[in-house]
Amino acid sequence: MSSSDPRPSAVDDRSPNPPKTYEVRTYGCQMNVHDSERLSGLLEGAGYVRAPEGSDGDADVVVFNTCAVRENADNRLYGNLGRLAPRKASRPGMQIAVGGCLAQKDRDTIVKKAPWVDVVFGTHNIGKLPVLLERARVQEEAQVEIAESLEAFPSTLPTRRESAYAAWVSISVGCNNTCTFCIVPALRGKEKDRRTGDILAEIEALVGEGVSEITLLGQNVNAYGSDIGDREAFSKLLRACGRIEGLERVRFTSPHPRDFTDDVIAAMAETPNVMPQLHMPMQSGSDTVLKAMRRSYRQERFLGIIDKVRAAIPHAAITTDIIVGFPGETEEDFEQTMHAVREARFSQAFTFQYSKRPGTPAATMENQIPKEVVQARYERLVALQEEISWEENKKQVGRTLELMVAEGEGRKDGATHRLSGRAPDNRLVHFTKPDEEVRPGDVVTVEITYAAPHHLLAEGAVQSVRRTRAGDAWEKRTQETRDKAQGVMLGLPKIGVPEPLPAATGGCAVD
Repeated sequence: MSSSDPRPSAVDDRSPNPPKTYEVRTYGCQMNVHDSERLSGLLEGAGYVRAPEGSDGDADVVVFNTCAVRENADNRLYGNLGRLAPRKASRPGMQIAVGGCLAQKDRDTIVKKAPWVDVVFGTHNIGKLPVLLERARVQEEAQVEIAESLEAFPSTLPTRRESAYAAWVSISVGCNNTCTFCIVPALRGKEKDRRTGDILAEIEALVGEGVSEITLLGQNVNAYGSDIGDREAFSKLLRACGRIEGLERVRFTSPHPRDFTDDVIAAMAETPNVMPQLHMPMQSGSDTVLKAMRRSYRQERFLGIIDKVRAAIPHAAITTDIIVGFPGETEEDFEQTMHAVREARFSQAFTFQYSKRPGTPAATMENQIPKEVVQARYERLVALQEEISWEENKKQVGRTLELMVAEGEGRKDGATHRLSGRAPDNRLVHFTKPDEEVRPGDVVTVEITYAAPHHLLAEGAVQSVRRTRAGDAWEKRTQETRDKAQGVMLGLPKIGVPEPLPAATGGCAVD
């Protein structure tokens, strides 16, 4: 068993003391998803085993990894905690822990509102969870520990990755921006960069375990290097990833237009395993609104970056985040957003109706937009982007693409006798199941025959199948999980690539 996947060996269910089970519920952005993988690794390293899929709180330890981005995030948390209260009362020894951004923000409030919670921990000290759980058990009182600064990068902690063949790799935490709609910098702190050597060492170790795709992760990845004053540190990191043998696909999320420099575009274009995909949050097409958001670029600058990326990487798929109804947004401002969307021709856009984030400057701004106005604008924007997404996807028909086979991304695959995979530009493709065995992590070559707004079809026969070390890793992990299930009756965990596109707004996501 590798050091980065410290899962316990198979347990005999005849043992008089069966292992304790855990469940981690994750809300919010990719950083939270990454943190939850570490929380799972920490718990499994402490002897817990994952509860079956669909256990819905029927575990010895339930951990909430929270998000504070949405206005109603706390209501959602306390509602879930309330539903667990009677279950905990009837189950001696059950523990509940709350971590993440909302825990960092609310601290003692959580225990006051939900006194049955055993542990509250913040974004900076996730590594303390097992210790805090044990301390709460021994002392029989809630443990609240919120660190004010980062104790350890998430990627240095044990992990229980959701995928055998794709992995997140954290390159930085925190954010130095001051966007008026975002509370993340206040909760995750100023940007702190990880040493390049540590990042590359982790990637090499992951590749050694069979991982073939990594996603570099940070609140603002292309500001990487600000700690040491090297503005080209991120492009150098991308090029270094290109020299790692066995690493087939490199992605990153999310960059900020302010820090997006020409050397990054050149590195993307010139490094074969850096995928032709860019997710760059625009948020608004109005210069007036961008200024009110404290986004340090304007429409012309943003569209200029898009033009440069397309000139260097013609087949790049570009996606974005957009907020509709920011305080003070006029109809003219909104039309500027519509104009920018028409010009940029995003392959996909994550569109959000503005929601007050308590503790952010925008929450107290004048001229909050009425809900019905926001809804109407949102529907117009979604309709426009749907049309553009479909038109852009139709351009893929007739192309021959290599897909990395995925699991769990095609909800109708069983009924349609298809499999699903991701193209290099991250588009989702459903393809005809070939006669020979194909495993998640393997690579197939197909011709695109049909386009829908949010996926592509390859209805003909698969042209070729390449079995990979990533597929071997998936197969090995699946067999190990089955072996464990025979002992502890756990069932298969959900396995799949990391969520392909961030649902983020300026480095923080909407849950």
